[in-house]
Amino acid sequence: MEVSRIINEIDGQIAKLQQARALLAGTVAVRTGPGRPKGSKNTAASAPRKRKLSAAGRKRISEAMKKRWADRRKQGSK
Repeated sequence: MEVSRIINEIDGQIAKLQQARALLAGTVAVRTGPGRPKGSKNTAASAPRKRKLSAAGRKRISEAMKKRWADRRKQGSK
């Protein structure tokens, strides 16, 4: 067996034991399944908004990148 695989298995067992200890001590709420806990909000308002770029902004970025690539090509050919 590889040492890294053994270490990963040991870490997994430690995590399980720590979770069991926390449950027995009563310090962690029990989750019944995957997903968000009940009462959590999953609305579009809480999602991050996408940024919109104007046509002029896209053009400025495009021109700057073309200039940067041209400069790099010039440096590479020297």
